[in-house]
Amino acid sequence: MPIIPDSEAQPNKENAKNDALAFEIKDKQITFMNGKVNQEYCIDFDVESLGIPEIAEVYFNGLEAIGLQYIPEEKKIKGIPTQAGDHKIVMEFKRKDWTEGKPLLPRDVTFIINPDPRVLWSKNIPTPEDIEYYKRDDDKSFIKVEAKKTKGVLGMGKKEIARKDMVAASQRGRSHAIEGKPRDDDFALHFDEETECYIMIVADGAGSAKYSRKGSQIACNTAMDVCKGKLLTHKEQILKNKKPENKNEIGKVLQDTMSNAVFEAYKAIEKEAQDKNYLVKDFATTLLLSVCKKFEYGWFVGAWWVGDGGIGIYRKEPEYLKILGEPDGGEFAGQTRFLTMPEIIKNDLYKRMRFDIVEDFTALILMTDGITDPKFETDANLNRIEKWHVFWDDLNGNNEDNAKVDFTDDNEQTAEQLLKWLDFWSKGNHDDRTIAILF
Repeated sequence: MPIIPDSEAQPNKENAKNDALAFEIKDKQITFMNGKVNQEYCIDFDVESLGIPEIAEVYFNGLEAIGLQYIPEEKKIKGIPTQAGDHKIVMEFKRKDWTEGKPLLPRDVTFIINPDPRVLWSKNIPTPEDIEYYKRDDDKSFIKVEAKKTKGVLGMGKKEIARKDMVAASQRGRSHAIEGKPRDDDFALHFDEETECYIMIVADGAGSAKYSRKGSQIACNTAMDVCKGKLLTHKEQILKNKKPENKNEIGKVLQDTMSNAVFEAYKAIEKEAQDKNYLVKDFATTLLLSVCKKFEYGWFVGAWWVGDGGIGIYRKEPEYLKILGEPDGGEFAGQTRFLTMPEIIKNDLYKRMRFDIVEDFTALILMTDGITDPKFETDANLNRIEKWHVFWDDLNGNNEDNAKVDFTDDNEQTAEQLLKWLDFWSKGNHDDRTIAILF
């Protein structure tokens, strides 16, 4: 048997030791918690937990490239991941008897970084302008109603009475934006100086209906035109009925105004379908309508509502909440009711009206389910005033993740601020969002 010199036997022995240790390291199950892009990542990792006494230290090659680092003193891997994907990282182990020139023992591991859902939903393809019934991807409106100047007592001096303003905004949902599809929601606002009546309308075109974007637009515009005309017709009756005992007369005026507005909106959609040889259901849309006026005895508010979404009179202090109808939502799309269903006009036209008289309010709000779903979650929550407190605080900027809306009187920036607020993030809620507020 040949004799192996010590100079050759020592390296062979060292290599065998390294090979055995490398095998032991690779045989260990080493997994790391998945991370998410743009979200803080922090996990504990102690090399001693592997149970290999010969190992003294470990290094990670490749963590910095994905926004992470290993801090030996803290025995933690932390950072904010910047890249989604399955990332191959090399762990390099150092033996306790390691000296300069000796190799480190490598082990490949995988770090899985999930994408930020906000990035996935950030794609915003403009709606093609050459499609039938094109409409803008967003819209906004602000109506400033300046203080009313009146004569003082016995005609002496002048007095200003503050009046509420109106604002509305509508934003195409992310589910439409990533595919370049149009916004289905719509709205209309108007303040009638002659009768001092406020009109607010919001409509949500059904996502399953081919031309619902036009249906919601026709519904809003037609209902608004009819309301304007009816209020002028009833002008004398509205202005002379100033006492509480006349409230039934005002109720009849609003009933006549809203019922005609809803009926004519339905007929206008029906005519459009007939003219184009389309089906009426192709224009399916919800409709939320409110007409109100301030009298000496309080605000007289009338509403008509079909479909999901919500209409509410909210007062922060003293607390007050009145939901002016019931949402027609459901677990399945077929359960939602639409203005375009003939039975709504035939059977429910008057049943769906609600009226309330309130001394004052913080806000009268109409909104589509693109807002009620993420902000109230259930139909039952829509009737909980504590949810409205949170909602109003959210609008006013108490949620740092969302834009702030300044509801200061006569603030013409409110519309732009409200449109920005509509871009709030809510996991799984990417529908069109439309809201109208009297405040």
